[in-house]
Amino acid sequence: MTLPIAEPASLGFNPERLTHIAAALNREIEARTLPGAVVAISRRGKLAYYEALGHLDPSARTPMRKDAIFSIASMTKPMTAVGALMLYEEGRLMLNEPVARYLPELKGRRVGTPGCDGSPDQTVDLAREMTLKDLMSHSAGVSYGRGPTPLHKIWPVSSTYSATTWTGGEFLQRIGKLPLHYQPGTSWEYSLGLDVVGLAVEKVAGRPLRDFLDERLFAPLGMRDTGFVVPQSEIARYARVLSSDPITREPQTIRDGTKLHKFDCGGGCAVSTAIDFLRFAQMLVNGGELDGVRILGRKTVEYMTADHLGPEVDTTMLRAYPNINGYGFGLGVAVRRGNGVSGVVGSSGQFHWAGSTGTYFWCDPAEELVAVFMAHAPGPIRYYHRQLMHALVYQSLA
Repeated sequence: MTLPIAEPASLGFNPERLTHIAAALNREIEARTLPGAVVAISRRGKLAYYEALGHLDPSARTPMRKDAIFSIASMTKPMTAVGALMLYEEGRLMLNEPVARYLPELKGRRVGTPGCDGSPDQTVDLAREMTLKDLMSHSAGVSYGRGPTPLHKIWPVSSTYSATTWTGGEFLQRIGKLPLHYQPGTSWEYSLGLDVVGLAVEKVAGRPLRDFLDERLFAPLGMRDTGFVVPQSEIARYARVLSSDPITREPQTIRDGTKLHKFDCGGGCAVSTAIDFLRFAQMLVNGGELDGVRILGRKTVEYMTADHLGPEVDTTMLRAYPNINGYGFGLGVAVRRGNGVSGVVGSSGQFHWAGSTGTYFWCDPAEELVAVFMAHAPGPIRYYHRQLMHALVYQSLA
């Protein structure tokens, strides 16, 4: 199910300049820095550009198809945030309450002091409990285990690793014993926060995250190919990666999205297609509604996509990410603070997120624009592809 289709010129695009997108991405494909991609762009609620480029399977030279399925990694996070916000609107889950109200395994946390290796004598009391809002804006004090400190080394390294290794209950028991990196609400650090939020949604909804999101989000929006595993009947549509990283030349893989995880990690376990995710993103730009189906209230979407990092929050670690310097953070999405500062073209209020597998989307409400880039191109090259897509899409506006 696509969006209504319109001539690009009628939506404010220069048709000749739109051809730059395929030309540039085909150069990347020929240079073997990109296996293939599907790009979908809408403006004013209508589909302006929808193309499949390169290869679904670069080893077999299978042509990319528009309905290719991708592991979207952290692009799962905004969908999980929407799931939590639907329960918030029903009064079943409050954003500013301690998460331990819903997940008692996380009660009684401690905060590590500098150099903490997890030992209790290297921790201090919480100033306040972490909330679901803290978790959704990555300011709760949790992390991924990717940083340089001894404490990072004992945190799980990723959402996918966590969901592959433990059940949801085992995951909560494990992180429930770890000190936080800092007091909740004082610093931004990319994290497992949305995985915790997903488990809170499961607890409140009384069913697996996949079932809740399928009934309340995916099915109503016509997102037919979005879920937490690629069905056996659709494996032929699942995109593959290049055999080696185009920068490091090391062997390259991603986790097989055709295999179920031990729990539905809300931070990185979903699969989707370009057109499915475009419909999700268009719903957000529309203020929570698409094709007569309302998912969230208008003010709730405004709240989700507002910058929640006030001056009291240390954003040093956020500024270290190549494509989000100049951004704050909302609930599951980065939010652009102004037209400048960032290394990519955009508008104040634009919001986005990406996946470590190479997927990316952004919404620019000021331009009534949504862009989705689906590719299995993990590794450092993905930061370049994000810059490239911003340049190509914005130059095409008349």
